[in-house]
Amino acid sequence: MKKTVGIIGARGHTGAELIRLIAGHPGLELVFVSSRELAGERVADHNPDFPGELRYENLDPEATASRGADAVILALPNGKGEPFVEAIRSAAVNGGENSGPVIIDLSADHRFDAAWYYGLPELTRQRYAGQRRISNPGCYATAMQLAIAPLAGELAGPPQCFGVSGYSGAGTTPSDKNDTEKLRDNLMPYALTDHIHEREVTAHLGMPVEFMPHVAPHFRGITMTVNLWLRQPMSREAVRAKYLDFYGSEPLVAIQDDAPWVSRIAGRHGAAIGGFTVSPDRRRVVVVATLDNLLKGAATQAMQNLNRALGFDELTGIEA
Repeated sequence: MKKTVGIIGARGHTGAELIRLIAGHPGLELVFVSSRELAGERVADHNPDFPGELRYENLDPEATASRGADAVILALPNGKGEPFVEAIRSAAVNGGENSGPVIIDLSADHRFDAAWYYGLPELTRQRYAGQRRISNPGCYATAMQLAIAPLAGELAGPPQCFGVSGYSGAGTTPSDKNDTEKLRDNLMPYALTDHIHEREVTAHLGMPVEFMPHVAPHFRGITMTVNLWLRQPMSREAVRAKYLDFYGSEPLVAIQDDAPWVSRIAGRHGAAIGGFTVSPDRRRVVVVATLDNLLKGAATQAMQNLNRALGFDELTGIEA
């Protein structure tokens, strides 16, 4: 019997990717999708990868909890998901954190909550112990952590991260950061200190991290250039060997010699890390990471976490 899944906040770019992935998963059935703006319309009319007559609904927290799905994915803006979490908790038999359906929260609301598993599988898989409350990492934060983690124990100071995202990362609510006319021939810096993903990476890597985000005219994909100062000199070959060893068994992380291009990662499930460059004194390393912000930065990672929580192989439904 298939496991049942519902999505709250399904109108956005990530919601569309989740619908597509669930539709192609052999062990999952999408049983409800909630969107206030699209209520009453057929999912298939908005997502050609989804078959059937399922329609969008406008579900409040209590209605969501009453559906009894095996898992609920919250694809809502920051600060909007807690009523759904509370309703699901209240409807559970014992009301505990790990009772009731699995909840995957794509917002930042629970990324700093120790009661929730922080699901960046390549770095936190060993800390998963059956938790049913899972916080999905941010897209920029995923790129930064994957780029920094192999050298985290070798650093002499805070990593400096220069990130550029496609405008899909700004969501569907109109703003300067997703206005294609304002972005034309432009690179738009914003939130240059204390960005929430800067705080997220600082908290989960246990070290200060400096992050400078920008948005570009392309639709999807992140490139992250990370400057790393070392305590001891290290050759380029030794640096590259560290990354190969760290990610050698990870199918969704590709290590390459050249700096990866964002145009080559768009539409792909994994991350690419490369461009390893060492300063003449061998105390400074620059590394480049790319990933698709809607996939490994959101929907693919949610699917990895959902698979593990529901008992499937982590990569089920995720094409190689």
